[in-house]
Amino acid sequence: MSSEIQSIQRAATILRLLSGRSRRLGVVELAEEIGLPKGTVHGILRTLHTVGFVEQDWDSGKYQLGPSLLHMGSSYLDGNELRTRALNWAAALATQSRESVRIGTLHERQVLIVHHVVRPDDSRQALDVGALIPAHATALGKVLLAHHRYPADEIAGIDLAAYTPATITDIDQLQQELEEISERGWASEIEELFRGVASIAAPIEDRHHDVAGAIAISGPIDRLCDNGRPRSEIAGDVTRAARTISRELGAIP
Repeated sequence: MSSEIQSIQRAATILRLLSGRSRRLGVVELAEEIGLPKGTVHGILRTLHTVGFVEQDWDSGKYQLGPSLLHMGSSYLDGNELRTRALNWAAALATQSRESVRIGTLHERQVLIVHHVVRPDDSRQALDVGALIPAHATALGKVLLAHHRYPADEIAGIDLAAYTPATITDIDQLQQELEEISERGWASEIEELFRGVASIAAPIEDRHHDVAGAIAISGPIDRLCDNGRPRSEIAGDVTRAARTISRELGAIP
């Protein structure tokens, strides 16, 4: 007999749907997505609203994530050892490179950004902490997939959506690149998620020599690449930062 509680599963599904959208969703939309009666979805939303996990826009009647989840998410980040150990080294890498630096982990075949150091200049930038970004279209995601050595059937389950003409959308091409990344030790992406932007990432290991996450530099192509290829000195800087954080986590004596 399954020990899973159906009502909790349904509530979690609703929260995931709301977290993955830039707009609010109504009862009818959620019911159609989940395949449940509107009355059932409304009852779950009412309960989630009571505990602060969702809130309702009274003009449209639609729902969005609530403030209680923000507090819970902040608590998770505060207790995340990877983030805690990486704070100073990520800041140092951003200062050295004059580019933005992100720390990420795999979460349901996407990359969860657990720390972000913005580019140290006066430009306006959005903070990505807590954001989920596609694994196949980012250096962070590709280096995590490569070093986790996911079975082929799990990699095949990734939604290979195209974000730019350079995004890898062929599973065989992705698997080939992951093999190359595994041998090389670092990953890169050039205009695969955003036009004009490149990134370089390296894996971070914990005391059990498992991949705990990855660190990446992101910036304009003309600063991170030479003749369309990632600059080797920047790849070296990122790799050294990853090894230093791995040492902080006990992976390297």
